Amino acid sequence: MTTPLQIAQQDMRTGHGYGSTGVLSSGLVWLCAALAVMMYGVTTGIWTLIIGGMIIFPLSMLIGKLTGIPGKHDPNNPLGKSAMEGTVWMLMCIPMAYGLSLVRPEWFFQGMLLIIGGRYLTFATLYGMKVYWLLGAVLGAAAFILFAMQAVAFYSALAGALIEILMGTVLYILFRKQRGKNEAAIPDSHTSGL
Repeated sequence: MTTPLQIAQQDMRTGHGYGSTGVLSSGLVWLCAALAVMMYGVTTGIWTLIIGGMIIFPLSMLIGKLTGIPGKHDPNNPLGKSAMEGTVWMLMCIPMAYGLSLVRPEWFFQGMLLIIGGRYLTFATLYGMKVYWLLGAVLGAAAFILFAMQAVAFYSALAGALIEILMGTVLYILFRKQRGKNEAAIPDSHTSGL
């Protein structure tokens, strides 16, 4: 028997392509930040990630439209509010990461890895997909490892990019595979005699 929570999670998965476009878009912003660090310095990379973060949602919507993902869920879906609350929580944490950068600039990216990783943990409930626990854990582990290694800002930003681009791609492949199964399960009106 399907529960109301499972129905809401299915609506989120279908409407947002398992969250793949958002993860991929975030990874692309991280990549831009890493390149900015390499070419222009840490401060430019920090601002690239902060300002670039503002285009993650529109970029994910664009990628979704290009790939046939609706980019919306039922307006009555209670998980939609939870997604927005998680976004606000993340935005409220960015000044803390920026404060870390005033002590050591590379700590900004390591702090953001922890913040974003923590946010992805909530996506396990939003989408009903345990793979988001893995994504959150990998980002968090990367932050701790990079901190322990005293990694420079470029490698911290690059780690965020590679992890999210890889996971966004995996999530998209899983979404397309499930969509294909769903479409194959729907009888064709030409062959069913309707």
